[in-house]
Amino acid sequence: MENKKRIKLIAAVALILPALILLYYMLQPLVDYLTYSLVGLNAETHLGAAINFFIYDTIKILILLFLISTLMGLVNAYFPIDRLRIYLTTKKMYGLQYFFASLFGAITPFCSCSSIPLFIGFVKGGIPLGVTFAFLITSPLVNEVAVAMFLGLFGIKATLIYAISGILLGTFGGFILGKFKLDRYLSDWVKEIQAISEQESEEWEIDRTPFIDRLPTIIHDGWEIVRKVLVYVIIGIAIGAAMHGYVPENFFTAYLSADKWYAVPLAVIFAVPMYANAAGIVPVIQVFVAKGVPLGTAIAFMMAVVGLSLPEATLLKKVMKWKLIGIFFGTITVFIIILGYLFNLIL
Repeated sequence: MENKKRIKLIAAVALILPALILLYYMLQPLVDYLTYSLVGLNAETHLGAAINFFIYDTIKILILLFLISTLMGLVNAYFPIDRLRIYLTTKKMYGLQYFFASLFGAITPFCSCSSIPLFIGFVKGGIPLGVTFAFLITSPLVNEVAVAMFLGLFGIKATLIYAISGILLGTFGGFILGKFKLDRYLSDWVKEIQAISEQESEEWEIDRTPFIDRLPTIIHDGWEIVRKVLVYVIIGIAIGAAMHGYVPENFFTAYLSADKWYAVPLAVIFAVPMYANAAGIVPVIQVFVAKGVPLGTAIAFMMAVVGLSLPEATLLKKVMKWKLIGIFFGTITVFIIILGYLFNLIL
């Protein structure tokens, strides 16, 4: 019976995976046929352009999101969260712990607010504050949601630059903040817990469950990620579609064009009061670029929206004093602005 289930699973994956890849590459002609031929919308009208944009980007991003989420599920299945926490507290890493924490933040599908409970767990578990900052910085900036959407909207070069720079931002940001010895600015609640918590040192058993038996859970978890961010994807793409179809070309370029030296810091400052996850903001960034905003400026805006938000600051108040929150936000704001200028030179 088990063998029959495995055969059915392998057959399903063998059929569905190529079908999704084929659909991805044939998507634009299919959507054009649906919107312009079957429905009869005019490609030259605002409504026609907006609806075509919405349908195409929604399907494309959901396909990429499911595939990449499932792929990252394979990573998480063989490298659980708690294993990293134990490893970082018991091994001498020679500074590489900042990079590994940042990399771990990149492969976990969290927005800034949902990253914070794990951040709190790191602090409570005795992981150095700089390492926890490395995770917190990168986690909302780079994950499979953002990478999948970036890949579909901006191509491989921009995606690699965005992902690598986000990981390096977390690495260097965590390293620098760690050197400031900021533990004194943690909240009294955290200090009390740290004082009574026991250092966990048990060895982890390797899970020897066969890959084929893990695959249904991994696929299910990948679909759950898609399901949880579906609303944000639709809202973000709907906003992007409306902007794509109706907002005049010069609306953005008037303030955020390449010839204005203040465009990058202005974009970051405007973004901080806002809040969205990557699924909601990346489609909007695509429209920014289409309207003439330099890609580096648009990425800086996106990083500030997902990585520096007022809800995040409110949640962090549970574990930090306001001075530490200000230092954290200020440091990352400067880094994002610098990256924005660098992106504009490279891209």
